[in-house]
Amino acid sequence: MKIAVQLFCHWQHTLQGFGVDRVAIEQGFTCLVEAYSTGDRYYHTLKHIHQVLSTVDTLQAYPQNLAAVKLAAWFHDIVYDTQAKDNEERSANSACDLLSSLGIPTNTIDTVSRLILNTKYHQAAADDYNSQVLLDADLAILAANPIQYQEYAYAIRQEYAWVSEAEYIAGRRQVLERFLQRQRIYFTPLMFEVAEQSARYNLQGEIQTLSDLKQKTRFIFGQNTQAYDI
Repeated sequence: MKIAVQLFCHWQHTLQGFGVDRVAIEQGFTCLVEAYSTGDRYYHTLKHIHQVLSTVDTLQAYPQNLAAVKLAAWFHDIVYDTQAKDNEERSANSACDLLSSLGIPTNTIDTVSRLILNTKYHQAAADDYNSQVLLDADLAILAANPIQYQEYAYAIRQEYAWVSEAEYIAGRRQVLERFLQRQRIYFTPLMFEVAEQSARYNLQGEIQTLSDLKQKTRFIFGQNTQAYDI
């Protein structure tokens, strides 16, 4: 409940800057809460949005359009289906529809849409500070303390519960290794300074955990196969 209250205040403050009336603000917030509270979400929930917005506030000196970044943070995961490949596109469309109904200027909506689409591959141009801040905020969890990171990793696994263990291990490792291969995970100077090493440590730790799990799975499978043969 506390997070919901804090989030509403954040949402209200952002929209009041565009002259949106309170009734419309409340209606929009209700739509967001419903979207982020479905039973198939374990990590991509309101808590995630709260964490992203908090990090955006920490990085607010960097973006050229802070309001657009905050709105994009609200909508970037509003559609989240682990069996789909167009979540970012659908989230951008949802943002356009809801923000249009609230009377947000078209140029701001266009910026929000572009920012959301950039979360698909987590890439940002060197001069695109708006995207850099959003992407760094979205990935801030990678630099969490070990316990929080383990909770995050477990929540992601729950969201992909429909994927077999072997397939998940292979796919997850590929994603993690792709980030480790980057010259830098975080774009903004502040996040690079305070979070880069912690994020790399956590990613390497999860990869090791997945490798150990893979070996264990092979061992169990071998035992079962041997018993079946007998």
